[in-house]
Amino acid sequence: MKQVGTVLLSEAEIAAKVEALAQEIAPRIDDDTVVVCLLTGGVWFCADLMRALARAGRNVRFDALWLASYRDERQSSGRCEVRADLQRPVSGRTALIVDDVFDTGLSLSEAARLVGDSGARSVLTAVFASKPWPTERAIKPDFVAWEAPARYLVGYGMDSAGTLRGLPHIAALD
Repeated sequence: MKQVGTVLLSEAEIAAKVEALAQEIAPRIDDDTVVVCLLTGGVWFCADLMRALARAGRNVRFDALWLASYRDERQSSGRCEVRADLQRPVSGRTALIVDDVFDTGLSLSEAARLVGDSGARSVLTAVFASKPWPTERAIKPDFVAWEAPARYLVGYGMDSAGTLRGLPHIAALD
């Protein structure tokens, strides 16, 4: 595989962080919890996290919410468009929203609002990477696997104009 950018986290380092996060999350949820994956970038982390939660004794339910604010661009449009809503009822249940990266906070804030409005008993949020941001964000994730640097990240679900999501590691392009 051709090297793309500067590798910041290897595949093994990512796996270790996901396992550690699952151990932190497991006591706060139950098997009735609905994990809500934010599409598209959250798919890689969500799949790994759900398997790690199963190893930690939590067999949660799965759903997805497709929000778009980047539209294959490098900067957020500042708006969040709902492309596909929840398919599974969350009413009366704990919902754990899972996303790849927390930067502007727009998608995670909108997802938390939508899931809360759908009747979730409680809404928790987990992100793999949390990037520093120059301004206050509307929400703070409940669980963070990695405090990322303020760099343009790709791999493990994070993309550059729709490409490089499938890299098994995380790299910086800048």
